[in-house]
Amino acid sequence: MLQGFKDFLFRGNIVDLAVAVVIGTAFTALVTAFTKAFIEPILNALGGAETGGLGFYLRDGNQATYIDFAQVINAIITFLITAAVVYFVFVLPSKKLMERLARGQEEEPEGPSEDILLLREIRDALGGGTGQRSPGLDPTL
Repeated sequence: MLQGFKDFLFRGNIVDLAVAVVIGTAFTALVTAFTKAFIEPILNALGGAETGGLGFYLRDGNQATYIDFAQVINAIITFLITAAVVYFVFVLPSKKLMERLARGQEEEPEGPSEDILLLREIRDALGGGTGQRSPGLDPTL
């Protein structure tokens, strides 16, 4: 049981996952700061001066009853920006790399290529067809 846990820890995937979580958290904080500093004020300006932003009070004068649409839109924009960056920076390039690696494995020839076969015929012809190789020719051909 402990051996399985040790294998899991030292497999390498957990380190990659930890790095991804830390980078994702830092990036999310950056995008959240951007949307709060730039997007939310623009959205609040659309609400007008009387409402205090893009939202309304359920009970006038009670701050706890304010429904803030700007904050919800902000969260949606933060999510979309974060998801787009993760997709275009991490997912798409790794998908292309995996496809390229898969293609590279499929294209390996099973036997000698036509060039090698032709060189073998030339070698055999120069050797007189007796199977003896001319000096200086590579014996692996």
